[in-house]
Amino acid sequence: MILAQALDATYWGFLGRGIGAILLYAVIGTLMMLIGFWAIDLTTPGKLPQMVRAGLPNAVTITAAGMISMAFIIVLAIYASYGSLLQGVISSLVFGLIGIIAQVGAVRLLEWVTGIDIGEIIQSEEPRAAAKVVAAAHVALGLIVAVAVF
Repeated sequence: MILAQALDATYWGFLGRGIGAILLYAVIGTLMMLIGFWAIDLTTPGKLPQMVRAGLPNAVTITAAGMISMAFIIVLAIYASYGSLLQGVISSLVFGLIGIIAQVGAVRLLEWVTGIDIGEIIQSEEPRAAAKVVAAAHVALGLIVAVAVF
């Protein structure tokens, strides 16, 4: 009680807004990660969730890299948001969605230019070197897009 009296009322409002922002951005971040996973799955031949659950090594590697790259984009979209909480939420959603679209499109373009048959690679039960190239492209392009957001 003494601590509560020692801190002025503005502190408790600040603390409440901070907790609310954390919870709100956690929900937004989770939603954006799900959208990012869906975008990777949608643009990848086959059912990616099933291949990951089956433990296909190339599907797991590429999906993990894709999720990390999406996290880079989302984290910097949230970090770069400014203004009121509402403005921050809106800019995080807009920058995050555009970033996800740009990142997925860039990876698919890179696969096309290099002639990598992603469908064949992710369904293979043996690790393939090309899966590492695609995974590296996900991470690299995710960083590029994330920094562009910032």
